[in-house]
Amino acid sequence: MPMTDDEIREKYLERAIRELNTLTQELQSCPRCPRGNLMPVLGSGHPQADIFLLKHAPTPSEIEEGVAFYGRSGTALMKSLKRLQIDPLAVYGTLCVKCPVADTELADPGCMARVAQEYAIVQPKIVVVMGEDALALLNDLELPLSRPVDAIPGVVQKLTPSVDALFVPDIDQALDEESAKRAFWSAFKMLGTWYADLPPY
Repeated sequence: MPMTDDEIREKYLERAIRELNTLTQELQSCPRCPRGNLMPVLGSGHPQADIFLLKHAPTPSEIEEGVAFYGRSGTALMKSLKRLQIDPLAVYGTLCVKCPVADTELADPGCMARVAQEYAIVQPKIVVVMGEDALALLNDLELPLSRPVDAIPGVVQKLTPSVDALFVPDIDQALDEESAKRAFWSAFKMLGTWYADLPPY
């Protein structure tokens, strides 16, 4: 008896959860970055999200909790998503530098390249890349069929034939200064337009 669409989706979700759990275990046991006893900061959100948020490095609150987008940036993003009428369950967020190292230059390039594994597991429809450091990593990953994304805030670009990209300023640098907040919002609100135009499932 053939599987229904719901059963097929459930199988894909189970696989994504399993693969993210495996990646988590690999990250937690990875000896490459000089992080001492601190644990890596893990991605969070839906394992098959349409929207993949990518930020460069963790803040102290993210390091303390071990979760990407925990703290002020997460709160600001949740408010922004609500304002844009985007379902938070459609979002997965992660970091390029997952290990809490004193200087991001100390992060192992192989560890940062694990973003490609997360991207392959989640299979998003858009990558929202925050800041020029995160953009440089995304472009260096050379994802299958990808083309370079330009640092043009608020413009939806093609990352691959089936995945879009949106460059926005780094949210962590946009929280304390009014003009920086406006610049972030001006670019990020394009995600609302993109999301509203998504075809229904």
